Amino acid sequence: MSNFPELSEYRDFMIELARRSGEFITPHFGNPGLAVEMKGDASPVTAADRGAEELMRDMIAKKFPAHGIVGEEFGNERADAEWVWVLDPIDGTKSFISGVPLWGTLIALKHRGEPVLGAIHQPVLGQLMVGDGVETMLNGRAVRVRECARIEEATVLTSDPLNVSKYQNGPAYDELLAKARLARTWGDCYGYLLLAGGWADVMLDPIMNPWDIQALIPVVRGAGGVITDWRGGDPVNADSIIAAGPGLHAQVVRMVNGK
Repeated sequence: MSNFPELSEYRDFMIELARRSGEFITPHFGNPGLAVEMKGDASPVTAADRGAEELMRDMIAKKFPAHGIVGEEFGNERADAEWVWVLDPIDGTKSFISGVPLWGTLIALKHRGEPVLGAIHQPVLGQLMVGDGVETMLNGRAVRVRECARIEEATVLTSDPLNVSKYQNGPAYDELLAKARLARTWGDCYGYLLLAGGWADVMLDPIMNPWDIQALIPVVRGAGGVITDWRGGDPVNADSIIAAGPGLHAQVVRMVNGK
């Protein structure tokens, strides 16, 4: 487990945040009458996103008033605090509003700028994955990335197939997909759950926000995976991610960068 003895209390609270937010979000899922607004960046948002983040913020403020909070919907509070919670109430809102369950709630806890705990929660499917960089558990059972050393044997996932050519090297990515055994867009945070759980081999996103990334780092690392930005650098302050097992990661980074 992690070197932080304090994390057991925080882990229990993170699980409670996931449970309570999931109870709030689930009744909205699959509701054809759910109102959808478009934000300034042309991404969708609903009452489920906003209400779940408000709920989690209130819980954190009551339990840990000195902690900071960074959230997708309501911005930053004390973002320079020693302990900071990072919240993405619905990662994969496009899937959510389409009735597709490949979305989830992302919750991270950072200590002095480094993510030390992360959770991916899919309440409709009843899946909660929690990692601390050393160990990752899915519904209380330890999980590991699967061994794969050849792209030709790999399942490669991403969130939006159009984004790679917009933000990175599209032809190089197309070449990667052409060699992969299977390529799918089972993306957003659920793709990282599939990677860490041993069901997929590569998950990558060419463009991301800070609240998309922080929870993924301790989850992927705790499952034995490697997670970096698109060029193999530190993921903590990145705006893109490549995650894979140790036998594939360096090869994927080279390939998508045309090397």
